[in-house]
Amino acid sequence: MKFLDEAKIYIRSGDGGNGCVSFRREKFIEHGGPDGGNGGRGGDVIAVASSGLNTLIDYRYQQHFKAKKGQQGSGANRTGASAEDLMLSVPVGTEILEGDKETVVADLTREGQRVVLADGGKGGVGNHAFRSSTNQAPRQFTPGEEGTERWLWLRLKLISDAGLLGLPNAGKSTFLARVTRARPKIADYPFTTLTPQLGVANIDGHEFVLADIPGLIEGAHEGAGLGLKFLSHVERAGVLLHLVDGTSEDVADAYRTIRTELSAYSETLAKKKEIVALNKCDALNEEDITQKSQALAQAGAGNIFAISAATGQGVPEVLRALWGAVAQARQGEGAGAE
Repeated sequence: MKFLDEAKIYIRSGDGGNGCVSFRREKFIEHGGPDGGNGGRGGDVIAVASSGLNTLIDYRYQQHFKAKKGQQGSGANRTGASAEDLMLSVPVGTEILEGDKETVVADLTREGQRVVLADGGKGGVGNHAFRSSTNQAPRQFTPGEEGTERWLWLRLKLISDAGLLGLPNAGKSTFLARVTRARPKIADYPFTTLTPQLGVANIDGHEFVLADIPGLIEGAHEGAGLGLKFLSHVERAGVLLHLVDGTSEDVADAYRTIRTELSAYSETLAKKKEIVALNKCDALNEEDITQKSQALAQAGAGNIFAISAATGQGVPEVLRALWGAVAQARQGEGAGAE
C-alpha cells in the first residue's frame, strides 16, 4: 500500500428536510386542523481515528464527501427521518487543518477519537407549529437549513515514542531492522528510505515504537531532499536518536548539520531530548572511536554511545537509554492529562 501523509478534501454536511404543510382530514372530524410535521436533520460529517489505517491514500482518489439530506416532514404530524452521519475514517495521528494549512481544527491522537467537521442543517418547521387561536389554518412552513461546506487538509503525523534522525546512509534503517521486526529497504546509496517506517522495539520486557524517516541533508528545512516532507513524523516522539556515521571524515560537521536543520524547522523539535549514537564502529579502531566521540562532545552532543547497528555492538545500551527517556516522556504526558 502506498504511503500518503497529506490530502486535501471537500466536505459538505446534509441539508435539513423541509417542513410540511398538511391538514387533518378524517371522517367525523369536522375541523381537523394543521398537522404538517417538521423536517429531519441533515447528516453531520465526522472524522474518526482508526488504528487499522496507516496512510491517507484513500483520500487521494476521492476528495469530495457529502452527507445526505434529512427527509421532509409529512402529514399526521410526522417528523421526517434524520439523515445518517457521514463517517470519515483516518489514521490515528491525523491532524486536520483549515484550507490555509495553518489553523488546526482537530488532532486525533487516540483510537476511536472523533470530531464533527460539519454540522448537518436543522429540519424545517411544519405548519402544525404555526397554529394559533387567530390562525387556525396556517399554510406557513420553513425550509430546512442548508448544510455547511468547507475545504480541509488532512496531515498524518506518525505516533512514535522515539524518532531516528541522521544524514543519508547513517544507518537508521539498519538500526530499525536490528531492533524491530520492521524490514526497511537497506542499500549503500543515499535516500534508500523514501517513506517513514515504524517498528516496535523491545528491551528488558519494555516495548516502544521507533520511527525512521528519510535522511536529512543541509537545507532540508527549505525543502532540500526529503527531510522537510517527513520531519513532522518525529514531532510527536518523546526522544530523538541521532545516528552519526562513524566512517565519515567530519562527524562533528555531520552532527551540526542535523541540529541546524532541526532548529530551523521547529524549536520544539530541536528542544526534544536527544541521544547520540556513533554508528558503524565495527569499522573503526578504539582510537578512532575515542577521537570521534570527543569531536561530537565538543560539537555539543551529549549521551554519546558507540554502536554498530550491523553487528549489534552497543545496541542494547542505546535501547535502555531510549526506554528510560520514553518512560519519562510518558509519565510527563500522563501528568499533563490529569
